[in-house]
Amino acid sequence: MKFLSILLFLLPVASSQAVRLYSPDRMTYADVVLNEGKLSYRAGYRKIVKKDTVDVCLLKDSPLGLYSNVADFTQGLSLRGAETDMPVCCNYTLRQSKVSQVDVEYHRSIFNLRTANGNRFELEFYVGNNNIAYRYNIPMQGETAAIVVTGEASGFRFPEGTTTFLSPQSDPMMGWKRTKPSYEEEYTPDEPIGTKSKYGQGYTFPCLFHEGDAGWVLVSETGVDGRYCAAHLSDCSADGLYTIAFPMQGENNGFGSTGAQFGLPGSTPWRTITLSPTLAPIVETTVPFDLVEELYEPSIAYKGGRSTWSWIIWQDESIVYDDQVAFINLAAQLGWEYCLIDGGWETNIGRERMEQLFALCREKGVAPFVWYNSNGGWNDAPQCAKQRMYSPIVRKKEMKWLQENGVKGIKVDFFAGDKQETIRLYEQILSDANDYGIQVIFHGCTLPRGWERMYPNYCSSEAVLASENLVFNQHFDDMEGFNATLHPFCRNAVGSMEFGGTVLQRRLNRNNNGGTTRKVSDVFELATAIAFQSSVQNFALTPMNMDESVTPKFEIDFMCQVPTQWDETRLIDGYPGQYLVLARRAGSRWYIAAMNARQEPLKLNLSLPMLAGSRVTWLSDGNDGQAPSSQSVVLDRKGTFKTTIPAQCAVVLY
Repeated sequence: MKFLSILLFLLPVASSQAVRLYSPDRMTYADVVLNEGKLSYRAGYRKIVKKDTVDVCLLKDSPLGLYSNVADFTQGLSLRGAETDMPVCCNYTLRQSKVSQVDVEYHRSIFNLRTANGNRFELEFYVGNNNIAYRYNIPMQGETAAIVVTGEASGFRFPEGTTTFLSPQSDPMMGWKRTKPSYEEEYTPDEPIGTKSKYGQGYTFPCLFHEGDAGWVLVSETGVDGRYCAAHLSDCSADGLYTIAFPMQGENNGFGSTGAQFGLPGSTPWRTITLSPTLAPIVETTVPFDLVEELYEPSIAYKGGRSTWSWIIWQDESIVYDDQVAFINLAAQLGWEYCLIDGGWETNIGRERMEQLFALCREKGVAPFVWYNSNGGWNDAPQCAKQRMYSPIVRKKEMKWLQENGVKGIKVDFFAGDKQETIRLYEQILSDANDYGIQVIFHGCTLPRGWERMYPNYCSSEAVLASENLVFNQHFDDMEGFNATLHPFCRNAVGSMEFGGTVLQRRLNRNNNGGTTRKVSDVFELATAIAFQSSVQNFALTPMNMDESVTPKFEIDFMCQVPTQWDETRLIDGYPGQYLVLARRAGSRWYIAAMNARQEPLKLNLSLPMLAGSRVTWLSDGNDGQAPSSQSVVLDRKGTFKTTIPAQCAVVLY
């Protein structure tokens, strides 16, 4: 531990002071600077060049501080003392993420600051190997015990030449039935820094930046609960600066503050940065979970699993009794744990017949999830059941009915943005559902921010341009390969992603003879079951897939046993939106997905030491992507694996 004396900082406000913070391996750094009463920081990594250590700065001087109704915590600041590089061990288990056991170390630093008017606050930094996080801690200010934070100066400044992989924040109350923003905009790859966002509202988290040969930076936030609003990044200024942007006034149908209100003492969420010369630390990061804690005990032992889902291919017309029976039977036939009954059930099936479906689920050993519309007055989405999740009185009554009928999960859709008002609703739904032993999936929603660890009954969130768009528009089928090889590097790197993939019909309609056309290969679709992480996966298989003339038996065999909860995740190779080689482990078994989204063949010479000397099943596509096959192979003692993957195709090893 390094302690910097208070006396060191009792200097005139106009002076410049800088403190370097290091990660445990001393290869990641952050410089915290106080200059003329304003806080900023720089960050990067160190590398060894001819036995000398050289700094590689990935984030230039970036501002710190926040604005509130109590004080302006951005200027006129003096540093009264600091304690830096205090070792902290993060040891915990995760049930529903990309890794099950986490053991990481950070160095924690606290800077005690005052404004010119004597208002106190702390800047707290955590620096780990390839990860940095910071937040603000605000004590009581005399007798003042409450605060409204109206904005933050917190920013991220990138050098000229940086390119971006970003998804724009949409305008509020737009799109289908006024349901946006819902984190469902398209990503643009390798876009020059400073490009104006599509709607002029900045970008949703997470945000991925590429600084050429220098490396990569992933920016996001974690620890957001009902005590704060969620945020996003602003558009970029002329000098490469993105800042924290609070929700827009029009979100939630204009209702609720755009700021955050909390009691003192209190803290803001964490702003997180993962940086590295390579992409592996980006994909494998656990920083969204490292700095948060479980907020309540699980009421039961929650379990992940695979689920059937009629709506994704058969659409609204399938939310009828007989079709749901077919998909319950399909789940039982596949040995899957769950089935999802989607929106429209209250009108089309009715509660009495829903109870009959629940009874069938119990008979078949399949646990149901049930869809709900979150709406309390912020959009026009018509699907039912409506007005059941907004009111706590009605919500608890509904959840009691679900519990009595053996329902194990709910999927709640159509939220209203990122205001604190809406974040509180997410938390209330999760907390109440836990009282009744119910897991929760969110759809049409915001990004999860550490929720896998904070809320033990949380499953996953959509917060991505997901599989439903494959049915809606051919453009998204044409872009499926790009998106599937992009999300593990950004969206799915920071939180569970309820995508609803693995479409094994060639045509996306009920009878496999119309609608949009899938462009990626069968094995590519199987690979998404590995590449996309969600503890409960709603797969797009239909009863038709059980016919071997439609789907080869080895594909169904794979889908019968593919896990959804992982003990370990490693990036082997890849580039966002072009190709991906990802390894995940469940128990003692490794699953490798190698996916080629390019328009030309991809030659790979891989080192897979986790499979060295092992006999594995190798799934691959024919040269034209139309002849999938399965074979058993033994890798050599080094785990060497060479292959050429055709365009829009994949290889799976397990």
